[in-house]
Amino acid sequence: MTTALITGATAGIGAAFARRLAADGHDLVLVARDKERLQEQATELHDRHGIEAEVLTADLAEDTGIASVEARLADRRRPVDLLVNNAGFGNKGRYLEVSMADELRMLKVHCEAVLRLTSAAAESMRERGRGGVVNVASVAAFVPRGTYGASKAWVVQFTQGAARDMAGTGVRLMALCPGFVRTEFHQRAGMGTDNIPGWMWLDSDKLVSAALADLSRGKSLSIPDPRYKALMGVVKLAPRSLLGGVSSRAGRKYGPK
Repeated sequence: MTTALITGATAGIGAAFARRLAADGHDLVLVARDKERLQEQATELHDRHGIEAEVLTADLAEDTGIASVEARLADRRRPVDLLVNNAGFGNKGRYLEVSMADELRMLKVHCEAVLRLTSAAAESMRERGRGGVVNVASVAAFVPRGTYGASKAWVVQFTQGAARDMAGTGVRLMALCPGFVRTEFHQRAGMGTDNIPGWMWLDSDKLVSAALADLSRGKSLSIPDPRYKALMGVVKLAPRSLLGGVSSRAGRKYGPK
């Protein structure tokens, strides 16, 4: 039986990964900040699917939190076969409206934690000749808008570059780029979502199924929905200056209120 470690496991995409992987018979290491929610989730998944669900409380905006997850990933006695770097958040406000402390906290979680945890996992996986890493990014990575999109663009570029360097080792790395997903993400950031068209919303369970299928195919980039694949195709052809104006207007319409 294999083991998957999921950060940001208690809600949204992370919880959907936990449900799917538990149903498929994988043991889990569930990582998040809320110990009580983690324990409730672990108990439910164990009782429902008969898998072992380990709880690891960690704040990935802190060095101690990242280090504790690194140590778990590096434990050769209890190998992790799949890492899902899902933890992340958004800040309410545009550039210069968000405090520098909050901007740096986001970069810590989205970039430094992803780099360190991916590296800890990949090193151990390379020794065994197998394993996988899914780094959750966003379609925001492909449009010029703010620190959030910039951090997710880094996740995509880092993951695809690392995947190329790890080719032939048996270790697969993939950046997952969803669009709008019905999770706690926007609520936690205080962002309004009433004006987002219904067709733009994705189901987290279907998203995870598509992502795991793409990982099994060896893809280094997954945009798990035909609607967003089409949109990103248009984005590739549109001038960057036009995209900047469109994404700015979309941010005012769909973003923080």
